[in-house]
Amino acid sequence: MRGSDRQTDKLFSYASPESLVPQDHPLRAIRLLVNAALDRLWPAFAAIYADTGRPSIPPEKLLRALLLQALFTVRSERQLMQQLTYNMLFRWFVGLAMDAPVWDVTVFTKNRDRLLEGDIARGFLAAILADPQVAPLLSAEHFSVDGTLIEAWASMKSFRPKDGGGEPPAPGRNGERDFHGEKRSNDTHASTTDPDARLFRKAAGQASKLCHMGHVLMENRNGLVVDAITTIATGTAEREAAIAMVGDLPDGERITLGGDKAYDTRDFVAEMRRLGVTPHVSQNTKGRRSAIDGRTTRHAGHATSVRIRKRIEEVFGWMKTIGGLRKTRHRGTPRVGWMFTFVATAYNLVRIPKLLAGAA
Repeated sequence: MRGSDRQTDKLFSYASPESLVPQDHPLRAIRLLVNAALDRLWPAFAAIYADTGRPSIPPEKLLRALLLQALFTVRSERQLMQQLTYNMLFRWFVGLAMDAPVWDVTVFTKNRDRLLEGDIARGFLAAILADPQVAPLLSAEHFSVDGTLIEAWASMKSFRPKDGGGEPPAPGRNGERDFHGEKRSNDTHASTTDPDARLFRKAAGQASKLCHMGHVLMENRNGLVVDAITTIATGTAEREAAIAMVGDLPDGERITLGGDKAYDTRDFVAEMRRLGVTPHVSQNTKGRRSAIDGRTTRHAGHATSVRIRKRIEEVFGWMKTIGGLRKTRHRGTPRVGWMFTFVATAYNLVRIPKLLAGAA
């Protein structure tokens, strides 16, 4: 007998978002790690929120929602709020009941500076790595470092002379602008949309773009990110960021640091050795002499570090294609850096449950 295509609404519903999520769903393992890390961040949250006044949207819920945005490549926070309205998986992960109202999208705008001032993204990364299950997965001896360009949320038409001169764009939406014959550089020009963005190109023959530069420090045992920072894009930013991140590592036994040819400079190698770090960088012998010699390259560990350090490209690939950082949605190095560190944490959360399952 054919059923009737008639919509019937129940007066009461006893289902909860949690009951609709399969027991073997990957987000269940991720949520356990996230909740434990957020518990460790309780003192940090208490420091950036007042003890009195109207209760805010819990920062724990905001961070869970932003994680979903990175994990599921949601294009904007407005679309994220739409998903929270009807997506039961999202509601369960964030911690909203079936009939709980979804907050306005401006909540992210109002709380972003507060989370930025409290350095919550960096604290969240550290809290994930401090989990008793995660700590044994990390190497304390062998690391790799690399940097990548993050396209800024600014058009080339916003790159105007600092002295206020130059031809203005034609009126109207996306007006025409003729750059022919005009010499532009970071010394004489700056973006009016994002002053922290710099004109930079990845290699000879490629187009220059307004960019920020993100840097990642990866441990070599399982390829997890242990530190991430964002800087203004310059020719020396990669090495300066590497020195800063290595300096933040806890003191202990001598470590190795893998890197590509951009790190093979005399000053960088000397600074690494001063810090007690063995520089396992790829040799750059194109028209010059490498800063490292056979005393370093003769050991099998150097070849291993050079091979494994390429896995850091998997981090950048995931952050740009899935995490939405190929072109940032924020302006200013501090905000871009906050999201860069947060998305790096999301990458770790994708990897860790698989590593724990393999270890078990």
